[in-house]
Amino acid sequence: MVDFINKNKRFFKPFKNVFFVISVIFAVWMLFFDANSWFIHNELNNDKEALENEKAYYKSEMEKDKKDIQKLSSEEGIEKYGREKYHMKKKDEEIYLIEYEDSLKDNKNE
Repeated sequence: MVDFINKNKRFFKPFKNVFFVISVIFAVWMLFFDANSWFIHNELNNDKEALENEKAYYKSEMEKDKKDIQKLSSEEGIEKYGREKYHMKKKDEEIYLIEYEDSLKDNKNE
């Protein structure tokens, strides 16, 4: 019984120091309960990283769109785009679409 009491005294000895107790309470408060806690900072950093990735994606999309706009700025560019994307044709033309074997295999796998 005496040995158990001595072990408890060694365990509780640091808690007799007021500065240690206040430091522990402050650390627990800052880690878990404060508005600027570690968990909130971690979550905000993850959100920031996701937004930066999204920003980079949209910048690359904007560059692609700018290139497309430059291509479409001329009459030939608009005509080429309409023919390729929407299979448009002039009144006196016929269009033949040729599908390659590779594209047929890709369509079957999807």
